[in-house]
Amino acid sequence: MTLNEHKKHAKLARPESGNFGRNEWAIVGGPCTVIKLLADDVIRALSPTYKCAYADTSHNDDITLVPGRLTNGAVLDYTDQINYQQYNFQNPVMPYQLKQQFANADLVLVNGNHQQAKAQVVIIDINKRASLLKRLEQLTNVQLFLLADNSDEVFDFIQEAMPHWQDIPVYRLSDRERIIAFFETNLKLARPVLNGLVLAGGKSQRMGFDKGQVNWHGKPQRYHMADMLKPFCNEVFISCRSGQHGEVDAQYPVLVDTFTGLGPFGAILSAFRERPDNAWLVIACDLPLMDEATLRNLVAWRNSSLTATAYHSPVTDFPEPLIAIWEPKSYPILLSFLAQGYSCPRKVLINTGINLLNAPDPKALTNVNTPEDMEKVKRVLHQKTAAN
Repeated sequence: MTLNEHKKHAKLARPESGNFGRNEWAIVGGPCTVIKLLADDVIRALSPTYKCAYADTSHNDDITLVPGRLTNGAVLDYTDQINYQQYNFQNPVMPYQLKQQFANADLVLVNGNHQQAKAQVVIIDINKRASLLKRLEQLTNVQLFLLADNSDEVFDFIQEAMPHWQDIPVYRLSDRERIIAFFETNLKLARPVLNGLVLAGGKSQRMGFDKGQVNWHGKPQRYHMADMLKPFCNEVFISCRSGQHGEVDAQYPVLVDTFTGLGPFGAILSAFRERPDNAWLVIACDLPLMDEATLRNLVAWRNSSLTATAYHSPVTDFPEPLIAIWEPKSYPILLSFLAQGYSCPRKVLINTGINLLNAPDPKALTNVNTPEDMEKVKRVLHQKTAAN
């Protein structure tokens, strides 16, 4: 490698995010009060289904006192206000910290008179024409125009700056139903693509041989599970350890663990590292009783606004992390748990907001870890075959 070819940093797939979150719009061009009221109406309508957030800048022109313990030099002042939580920061909040705070939001609305976002909704108001002209360079991805009562057309300077402005929908600012429908439609279209991940990288120490190679249904179990996932997923990958890649049939895409020594936790993180904007239907390869009905039910009840959708395990009485759909918003949460010394995916599910389901047939969640487990499942499968 020559000096010019040297790469200082690892090439990582970065999540598609703006200044605050994945789906963010700056509302710009109207008085701040109008922007606030519009944001209130949209959030009120969508919050029963989506996690909504709002970003603004204080309008108090007076010199304000530093709140709470910050006056004495604290860098952070946290107060549990019972109905909500309040954080006051002494130091400026850095961009990466903002993204962390807004990571759980499905929709972020921003007062574009003070903050910027990767997409914009532009209010056309005669009284704010000069102000909007000054912000013309900030209109990089306009997706909706809203005409105030005093306006009937998009300003000429916007038409000149945006050759395809006529392709952008134009609504009346008073038409709240259409505006709300605009955001709702975009959130539905932004639902993360669902990929499948078959966990087959374990060492099977208790079993004594590779569980993914056991032939329960006419083919090695890892391929059987991958084939079961295909109707429900955009792509399906087999997760394996480094060095196992050559052992997997070439017709099945492989995703090698890059977070090593962490078991399933590392496999899930490795998947997000590869495709951070995709959701992952994660399934262990040692579930010989798994059926299509159980998978179909999981996908049908998927809630992409939550961290994950998982089944309740009647054996552990906890969420089952290895037959679950992990949403992209779980990625920073998993990393946060790892930074605090935890590598248990079940612990993540227990301590975050998830959609917890009961399996149509709890036996489908049965995993096989030992030769004794294997013999029990053989008898169950034999009885099913005999019954049919």
